[in-house]
Amino acid sequence: MTTSADFRVQPSWRFIFSHPAHFLSFGFGSGLFPGSPGTAGTLVAFPIYWYLVERLTDAQFILVLILAFAVGVWMCEKTGKALGVPDHGGMVWDEIVAFLLVLIFTPEGFFWQLLAFLLFRFFDIVKPPPIRHFDRTWHGGLGVMFDDILAAGYTLLSLALVKSALL
Repeated sequence: MTTSADFRVQPSWRFIFSHPAHFLSFGFGSGLFPGSPGTAGTLVAFPIYWYLVERLTDAQFILVLILAFAVGVWMCEKTGKALGVPDHGGMVWDEIVAFLLVLIFTPEGFFWQLLAFLLFRFFDIVKPPPIRHFDRTWHGGLGVMFDDILAAGYTLLSLALVKSALL
């Protein structure tokens, strides 16, 4: 377990505003939320989704997500190195991108979006196999981003099972 004493740089507003990669990696500051930065970061995906879904085709949205993932690998690598911790809990860009992927495939409506949020947080926290394996063995920016994409996959599979059971 990493403690705050292990960080070369203590995350703060000053730190995240010191470079655009840090600002985005920390989810516009949501990664500084005490106790549950991943949950705060996941919530940031909602307004981004609501903004983009009205303006982009599905294909454009997917292209934005691919770009956001690729840039996220670089940003999280840079921020992790600056902090001295490859996967600092305050880096939540991975949750934002992965949950945006979930939302684009989630049926419309409050129930479905709430269920998607709860399932995603569950899989991101519990990290069932093989998520835990990749979280422990893949390091750097790609490792930070990849395990959340797997959590998104579990979430989408679960949503599909719930939807088929209800129909």
